[in-house]
Amino acid sequence: MQKLAKELGVVIPVSFFEEANNAHYNSVAVVDADGTDLGLYRKSHIPDGPGYQEKFYFNPGDTGFKVFQTKFATIGIAICWDQWFPEAARAMVLQGAEILFYPTAIGSEPQDQGLDSRDHWKRVMQGHAGANLVPLVASNRIGKEIIETEHGKSEITFYGNSFIAGPTGEIISAADDKEEALLLAEFDLDKIKSKRKGWGVFRDRRPELYKVLLTLDGNSPTV
Repeated sequence: MQKLAKELGVVIPVSFFEEANNAHYNSVAVVDADGTDLGLYRKSHIPDGPGYQEKFYFNPGDTGFKVFQTKFATIGIAICWDQWFPEAARAMVLQGAEILFYPTAIGSEPQDQGLDSRDHWKRVMQGHAGANLVPLVASNRIGKEIIETEHGKSEITFYGNSFIAGPTGEIISAADDKEEALLLAEFDLDKIKSKRKGWGVFRDRRPELYKVLLTLDGNSPTV
């Protein structure tokens, strides 16, 4: 991937299974346009549900939310289930992320074939883009997987719908749920930065009032 990034002059986020001694992480490495390895991010939020039993497979990531200074922009990358948490998006933008990326593998729910979360999935991330005034790129796979379990076959149909959102949450480009696709969009990051500053959502933040976010039960944390 480093050779490919250098050859094409592009930045490549590379998702991979990471084995670190006795720990196992769902990770993404960022390769800059000159082939430089900029480091990695380890998935923070680990789900556990039918068809998505990761809780006792992956260790929770210990890198914290990070940004990467690439040739073209400062980017923030989180992985799959991380995308449902607005705190992750805000943390990355607070650190200077100009674009957010979410590599994903999500689809049907084996326990409820009538549940289709694709629109919910998109709206949540469109909200991250709009709330933080940054473009957002979400990639999701297509296809079907069937595995044998002790309870019988478990089947997931991944619903694709990869998309690029603009800084107000608007959909700029989108794929469908059947075919692989290449999505392209161009953004003036300086103009977006000016708009982000002018909108005031970072100027008017009140971090001293957000301590409840450091708790699990909503009670004030012990200082």
